[in-house]
Amino acid sequence: MNQLVKQNSPELWADRLPVLQQDGNKFTRGHALIWGGWPATGAARMSARAAARIGAGLTTVAVDVSQNETALMVYASALISIMVTPIAKLQDLDTILADKRITGLLIGPGASVGEETRARVLAMLKSKKATVLDAGALSSFKEEPQLLFAAIDGVCVLTPHQGEFARIFPNIDSCDDKISRARNAAKISGAIVVLKGSETVIAAPDGRTISNKNAPATLATAGSGDVLAGIILGLLTQGMEPFMATAAAVWFHGEAANIFGPGLLAEDLPDLLPAVLRQLYAS
Repeated sequence: MNQLVKQNSPELWADRLPVLQQDGNKFTRGHALIWGGWPATGAARMSARAAARIGAGLTTVAVDVSQNETALMVYASALISIMVTPIAKLQDLDTILADKRITGLLIGPGASVGEETRARVLAMLKSKKATVLDAGALSSFKEEPQLLFAAIDGVCVLTPHQGEFARIFPNIDSCDDKISRARNAAKISGAIVVLKGSETVIAAPDGRTISNKNAPATLATAGSGDVLAGIILGLLTQGMEPFMATAAAVWFHGEAANIFGPGLLAEDLPDLLPAVLRQLYAS
C-alpha cells in the first residue's frame, strides 16, 4: 500500500484532541489502568503521571501482591492523586478489566519478561479495551510473536525501540527503510506501531504513516519511552481517535523535551505537558 508519509505536526490532529466539558466529570475523561512492574517501579509511575497530566480523569496502577506486598506500599507512598490497586491472582485482573469505566490499558514499563506478563497482556487484549504494549510486554512474546498478533482484536498500540522490534518482528528485513519496517509490522500485527528513534515512525494497519522529527537528542535517556507510553495511554483513555492520538502523543513527548533543554531526565517530562498544551492552544 503506497500511501503518502505525512510529517507529524499539530495541523494533523489538533482538532481531534479531547475537549473538556463544562458538565463533565472524572469518569467522562476516562480511566487509565497501568500494570505496575516490580522491582522497577519508576517506569510505571512515570507512565501513570504522564497519562494523568495529558488529561485522563482517573489513573490506577495495578500491583502484583501475590508474592510480595512491599510493591503495593512503594507505589502507594510514591503516588498521590494516582490510585493503586492490589492484584493477587490473574482472576483479580479480569475482575478489574470488567469495569466498563476503565477505558485504556498499559502494560510493559517495568514489567518482567516471561509467562506471567504474557498472561496479563492476553487478559488485557481479551477485554478489547484500548491497550498500549511496551517494553517487557513486547519482549515477553519473543518466542511466540504470532500468539500476540492473534490476540489483537481491537485498538492496540505497540511502542518498540529497534531492539524490541527485532524480537517480535524477526522476519522483517532490518535492511529495509524504517518506513517500510513500521508499515509491514503494523500490517502483520494488526496494531498501530510506533517504531521509536530520532525519527519515530507511526504506522497503522491500513497503511497510514506519519514520521515525527521533533525529538531532541536529550530524549535518549532512561525512562523516556515509559513516559511516551503513558501519554499515548492518556489520550486513548479519553477517546481520541487511536492513530491520531498516537501521533499527537509522540509530538507532545518531543515538544516537552524541547521546552526543558539540556539536563533532561525522563521524570521531568510529565510535568512539562501542561506547558506544551498551553503553548499549543495559544498558537
